[in-house]
Amino acid sequence: MPVRSCTVGCPTLLIAAPASGQGKTTVTAALARLCARQGRRVRVFKCGPDFLDPHWHQLASGHPVHNLDLWLNGEEDIRARLHEAALNSDLILIEGVMGLFDGDPSAADLAVKLGIPVLAVINAGSMAGTFGALVHGLRHYRPGLPWAGVLANRVASEGHEKMLQASVRGDDLGTEPGGIDAGWLGGLRRDAGFSLPERHLGLTVASELPDAMARLDALADAMAATPLGQLDVAGWQRWAVPFDAQAERPVAPLLSGRTVAVARDAAFCFTYPANLDTLRALGAQFAFFSPVADEPVPDCDAVWLPGGYPELHAPALAAGTRCRDSLAAHIAAGKPVWAECGGMMPLFDGLTLADGRRVSMWGLLPGEVAMQPRLAALGPQRWDTEQGELRGHTFHYSLITSPLVPSAQTAPGNRFGKPEAIYRQGPVCASYFHAWFASNPEATAQLFLQETA
Repeated sequence: MPVRSCTVGCPTLLIAAPASGQGKTTVTAALARLCARQGRRVRVFKCGPDFLDPHWHQLASGHPVHNLDLWLNGEEDIRARLHEAALNSDLILIEGVMGLFDGDPSAADLAVKLGIPVLAVINAGSMAGTFGALVHGLRHYRPGLPWAGVLANRVASEGHEKMLQASVRGDDLGTEPGGIDAGWLGGLRRDAGFSLPERHLGLTVASELPDAMARLDALADAMAATPLGQLDVAGWQRWAVPFDAQAERPVAPLLSGRTVAVARDAAFCFTYPANLDTLRALGAQFAFFSPVADEPVPDCDAVWLPGGYPELHAPALAAGTRCRDSLAAHIAAGKPVWAECGGMMPLFDGLTLADGRRVSMWGLLPGEVAMQPRLAALGPQRWDTEQGELRGHTFHYSLITSPLVPSAQTAPGNRFGKPEAIYRQGPVCASYFHAWFASNPEATAQLFLQETA
């Protein structure tokens, strides 16, 4: 197979934390925005199958954000994406997932396997000496973990920051305790204005907030006052990581000449850029439409309804007769529909919201969807198709009751998960399963090729 280029080095950091909620996204977005404002070419990646954090990172960096997960992507795919980014970037930032050692594989596994230095972000609120113990544990829990340093988040004052810095042991800082070369990368003050708003699936999508860029600029200004934020181009080179070119895998143009209509708006916003890239590689063309705006399905060969927040836009979706009727006509013509998670929910007869209200939906599949007070499923999944294994994940707060008998089921990628049903009715294929198309382009193509007369 042809190889695109030789080894290329690029300053790279993996931003991790002891747990979720420590400020990883805040710090990653602040760094990306600061460096982009300085004219540097910044590429940001997100560990795990997250859809929401990448919206903020794309706004901050000005570039699409891809996901990196050793199970979902595979190591070869990750190396290829990082090599491609390094060819055209001055800096690569990778936001971790959950805590540094959480998950199998974890963010730490990625750091060790690829030799990427870890920047630890720790919520230092209501903490002093214990901060140093956390730094020591994160750095030494796993032998061989590449280490860049630590940044304290939600610091109360200058005096508080000095206490935090003093709590870190000399052997955890390096040979020059207290200096930038030693691993103390500063602290961000506690300020409610810096927080990024959240809801039940995670962060609010950046495009929904008119002041999103102002929030990022405030974060960047705060980061500029830290030792990390004051590094020049030469200073970043201490974290340069070499990335080797990977052999290209040709993709057969199985969707050549076909148009895939993709729902894209506030209710259908969970779309991996890598999934669109895979469909392009398969030869597909796109036509985007907004069900929330009651736009009809464009002239196309297949429809993709990605996940998102249909529960937040249920009345608008229910009232969208043009969209519903055009989708019904598409289905009646035997043309395929792939609907995943939130994209599947409006297809059923009704949706019961968290407050108990039932909203009549499109009635294209029999059954009811009901929002739950807590997370219903989370974790990696694989679907053993006729074309081989298609990998993905599940993450939903709703449950379905339907007379439909599943045509297949996914298998959880870890021992704690539960399988997800794959529903088929005519040309419609629907599931809570979020597919990572790049894991099996051939299986992906079949989602948009199968037709029923």
